[in-house]
Amino acid sequence: MKDKLKVPKAMQPVFDNVAGIIDKFCQKHLNEEYSNVSRELAAALCRKRPSPLVKGKPEQWACACVYVIGSTNFLHDKTQKPHMQLGRLCELFGIGKSTATTKARSIEQMMGISYLDPRWTLPSKLEANPMVWMLTVNGFAVDIRTAPLELQEEAFHLGLIPFVPGKKG
Repeated sequence: MKDKLKVPKAMQPVFDNVAGIIDKFCQKHLNEEYSNVSRELAAALCRKRPSPLVKGKPEQWACACVYVIGSTNFLHDKTQKPHMQLGRLCELFGIGKSTATTKARSIEQMMGISYLDPRWTLPSKLEANPMVWMLTVNGFAVDIRTAPLELQEEAFHLGLIPFVPGKKG
């Protein structure tokens, strides 16, 4: 986790400010998982050269980071816990929806993030995310959960999957 939060020295104050805003918001309205993954996204943005976080208000970037993670993890879906409409998220941050959406879309483009992106999936949702388990084997998409245990273990050792599903019980 510490490596995921590592940022260039010059960006540390910016990161600390944005991360503090994220933490306060998620503590009050969401949960620790959203806080952790949103901070990881803010740190990744701080490592970009040049970092987009040097321009604009920290509150806007914090909102956009949580918005992107919320969108990726279907925060707006009423069956999810926690659940929140993304417009409400913007409202609670005190950021206009168009501003938040514009920044969120720029983050998604810059970082290549889409729905169900395994890199930005909440840890509690990894097992249920089908994109985590889809691997290309000899040019074919394969759900590694259906593969023999030896292949699952190899995929895990190569860092392609977060754990060996055949050993989870």
